Amino acid sequence: MNPSNEPPAEAAPGASGLGMAGITLRAMGREDWSEVADLIYASTNGWYEANGKAAIFGGDPNDVQVFCSVYEALDPGCCVLAVDDETGRIAGSCFFHPRPTHVSLGIMNVHPAHFGRGVARRLLRFIADLADGKNLPVRLVSSAMNLDSFSLYTRAGFVPRTAYQDMVLDGPLPADLGAPLPERARVRDAKPNDAPAMAALERELNHIDRGQDYAYFLENAEGIWHASVLVNEAGGLDGFLVSVAHPASNMLGPGVARTQGQAAALIAMELKRHPAKPVFLVPVECAELVQTLYGWGARNCELHFAQVRGAWRAPAGVVLPTFLPETG
Repeated sequence: MNPSNEPPAEAAPGASGLGMAGITLRAMGREDWSEVADLIYASTNGWYEANGKAAIFGGDPNDVQVFCSVYEALDPGCCVLAVDDETGRIAGSCFFHPRPTHVSLGIMNVHPAHFGRGVARRLLRFIADLADGKNLPVRLVSSAMNLDSFSLYTRAGFVPRTAYQDMVLDGPLPADLGAPLPERARVRDAKPNDAPAMAALERELNHIDRGQDYAYFLENAEGIWHASVLVNEAGGLDGFLVSVAHPASNMLGPGVARTQGQAAALIAMELKRHPAKPVFLVPVECAELVQTLYGWGARNCELHFAQVRGAWRAPAGVVLPTFLPETG
């Protein structure tokens, strides 16, 4: 646990003047997990279906509790809820992840029954105030298709810094991968003692610090994570890529690499080991990598923006983000 974490219950009373009457902010408790999962399921699927897209979450809404369990394991007390004073029902929820270099804004949802009440704006204001109190930037990855959320964030001072193509490979990975990938010979399964080197490489290439996340992934208590690392001739790391395989989250990432060829080798290894057909986010400016993935049969399924409120430095390598947990 990061000692700088602050449960929202401690700060919520001071935020009472931020929003509308009839809504109270408080911390999520274990007894809220089922309702929060239902909220995420209904809100996310409702938006995509209303805009002619397939639902993101299928199956049992209880599967979505993985967001609660993973985030509570990483950052206890770091989910703020907006609760309707009259009904006691949860109108909105937002996870956040305080780190030494930034605060990451996690998945944020508002129940369709409470659209138009300013719930998302108030939740965002809470996170921004928390980050301002620590003099830290806020980072997030948001859909480029949802103009309402885009406007919410940019009005609050967030600046789009990187665009990502969400890609998926519908068929099997080609045996020859369409092109030589000599870097694959240097890719191996990550080991628990790789966590410090993974964190150091991300600090070098993406200028953020979240070492506790990698220790958590590699411990893999839930049995849903895998990670590969790309080792250089000196025994250090030139890249890594994590993946998650769960009914509610089926993705590659987070990961970083020094070069696009190294990123391709890591993606190939994780695709070969992943039991399903995961989504992975690729920076749009990485034209060589994108063309390699097209050559494998990958297609685009969405676009996302990495947005930052506050200080930001351009990455020095290839950054492959994800949504569990978010990195920005």
